[in-house]
Formats: sequence, structure tokens, C-alpha cells
Amino acid sequence: MDKNTRQLAAQLRETTTRLVKKLRKQSLTGEKLSLTERSTIALLDQHGQLLPSELASMEKITTQSMSQILNHLLELGYINREPSKTDKRKVIISLSDAGREVLYRVRNEREEWLYTAISDLCTTEDRASLNNALSLLKKIIEHE
Repeated sequence: MDKNTRQLAAQLRETTTRLVKKLRKQSLTGEKLSLTERSTIALLDQHGQLLPSELASMEKITTQSMSQILNHLLELGYINREPSKTDKRKVIISLSDAGREVLYRVRNEREEWLYTAISDLCTTEDRASLNNALSLLKKIIEHE
């Protein structure tokens, strides 16, 4: 790897980390949830219903860790647990109305902050550059 690419990689990592931290601060609603808890809620919103083992696999954590996360989300009333209709030993996890509401509230608070920042700081050309950068970032994210 050449030196310029290594520097670019370091700057990209640092910048994206700072952006994620900044976005976390922009949502008072999301502050009481960990990053993995928020991600778990988003996965349930996207997929509808999942097994705890599927969630753990998607989050790349142990089933024990996922169990702790699910217990906390259940205490908050953000998820539903129900036995599988085909295998009573398995539990199906879904998002409750309260969980969906908190997810959308967090997203809206963060998107509103981003919208304001982009509107206040970026020219039309800057916005086009951001749009092009998004395509590249998506390629990087998909790289294994």
C-alpha cells in the first residue's frame, strides 16, 4: 500500500469516527441506547422478525451478548418476544410500536442536524461532491 493511500485511509477512519460521535450527540432520544442496541432496533425495523441468533450473527457478537441487549430493549418496551409457531424452543424478536417510534425519532433528530449543517455550510458543488463521495463510501462498506 502506498503512503498516500495509507494516509487517506487514516483520515477517512478518523473523519467517519468523528462524524458518528457528532451524530450520536445530536439525538437526546438515542443517548440512552448503545450503538449495538440502536443497530439491533434498526435491523428489526428492516427485517421485521428475527431470531436472537440471527441478530447476534448480523451484529457479529455472541448470542450471550445479544441476550443482554435484548433483555435491556425488552425492559424499555422497544421489542416484542414471542415463541415461534413452528418451534416452541425458539423465540421470535420483533420491534414494538415504542421501539419503532424511538428509532424514527433518533433518525429524524440526526437527519435534521445533518440537513441543517449541509444547508448552512455546503454550496451546490459541495453537495454534488458529497453525493459522489457517498457512492464511493458505499463501495468501501461492501468490500470484504
